[in-house]
Amino acid sequence: MIRQLARLTHRVPSAGGRAVALSVYANDEDRGLAARDRGFEGVACVDDAARAVVLLLDLYRDTGDRRLGEWATGLVEFVLYMQRDDGRFHNFIRDWDGTINTDGPTSYAGATFWQARAVRALAKAHLVFRGPRVASPLARGFAFATQHPAPPDVRAIQVLAALDLMRVGLTPVLRETLERWCDEIAECRDGDVLLNAPGEPTPHLWGHVQEGVLAEAGPLLDRPDLLEVARLSAHALLVPQIEAAFPERTVQPYGVAAAVYAMDRLYQTTGESAYARWRDHARAWFDGRNAASQPVYDRENGRVCDGIDDGRLNPHSGAEANIVGAQALLPDVATRVGTLLDEVADRLDVAAA
Repeated sequence: MIRQLARLTHRVPSAGGRAVALSVYANDEDRGLAARDRGFEGVACVDDAARAVVLLLDLYRDTGDRRLGEWATGLVEFVLYMQRDDGRFHNFIRDWDGTINTDGPTSYAGATFWQARAVRALAKAHLVFRGPRVASPLARGFAFATQHPAPPDVRAIQVLAALDLMRVGLTPVLRETLERWCDEIAECRDGDVLLNAPGEPTPHLWGHVQEGVLAEAGPLLDRPDLLEVARLSAHALLVPQIEAAFPERTVQPYGVAAAVYAMDRLYQTTGESAYARWRDHARAWFDGRNAASQPVYDRENGRVCDGIDDGRLNPHSGAEANIVGAQALLPDVATRVGTLLDEVADRLDVAAA
């Protein structure tokens, strides 16, 4: 996965001398593809760059390998390039010259996934680097988040950013605001099942991290009720999917990774071994415990397929799949990351030159 992310990394000189971004998609020959799902959007986006910052800085924390910090720094420069003065972020660049897509349906500036993920990436970068470069953009991004509504699946990412900072004594948002956000997430449910947005039917798993977020927030806020909401939703929504090896017609790595995250956080918070077992069963999806009965993660070539459609592997391998795959399998990746970086050193040197 680290190798595939290196293959997808390209310079964006207009965003700064060190700035890099990730090709959003790649075909089965690992050639970059633009996003065209809802009309042409662009070649790279804040969504992926921000998620990669979080991944790389978590690995940097665990390994101390400076190359991870340097790679993340280049991605942070791209994220900063995409921020407006009012704290919002556009998502896509149309080309590698850095032309910003200002009005695409998945690129406009607003209370969106990419806004939340950008703020979380800047929060993570601020914790690691503690320099002035990120502090003011982070404050502007948080200010926008506190002043505007967001659906629960977006709000959950904003909560993660706040939790990262609160753990080290930094409070960009008031505790009351964080509790309000968690209450918004906890109250948006159908029976026991936490929803991604009010009134939706059974929620899709893509980006559905609310159970894990509430499991993290509950102890920090001394709110056992939040943990209980997380447990009930996990048992109602996630456990059946995990035990059935994610049987839906279309399953994307991000949905599976979200289930891994939720079970891991519930295990870390409660110590109950059942959650560790469900976490490991969910992780096994990447190695063939799935509807295709084939590995989604090609360990030899270092790439995660974009998912499973009607029992068949999608041969494409884009940024999202490899980022979330690496996050789901983080302990395994961390033990080998030095060797993997050695293999892609030339690629990263070219990208960051």
